[in-house]
Amino acid sequence: MIIFGVAFLALCTLAGIFIGEMLGKLIGVPANVGGVGIAMVILILLGSYLKKRGLFDGTSEQGIQFWSAVYIPIVVAMAAQQNVYGALAGGPMAILAGVAAVAASFALVPVLSRIGQKKPEAGVDDKPLTTSPRV
Repeated sequence: MIIFGVAFLALCTLAGIFIGEMLGKLIGVPANVGGVGIAMVILILLGSYLKKRGLFDGTSEQGIQFWSAVYIPIVVAMAAQQNVYGALAGGPMAILAGVAAVAASFALVPVLSRIGQKKPEAGVDDKPLTTSPRV
């Protein structure tokens, strides 16, 4: 059902926001640190896991697709709530965190590109099979 997809999205969002709040408290920032991004990662990983197990059907995905259509306005609204000036006034730590996140993302591109690729089978020759014509 579509409502299950919406509920799954809401659960991932709540979990991501909770983890973002805890991460903010852990590093001493009185704000949500990456909650929406964490929620999206949880949504992708858990959704893939459930789909592989056959527990997440196509109609449930429609609930997520509905919210993906309005994802950009939601992110813009959430970003508007963040205190960007306060982060920049906090000193070079905010800039360092941003640079570190971008560097880590670039470093993970090769790792993520290998996920899902089929591994070649051991002992299988990559040469095409040739047959001789029968006479």
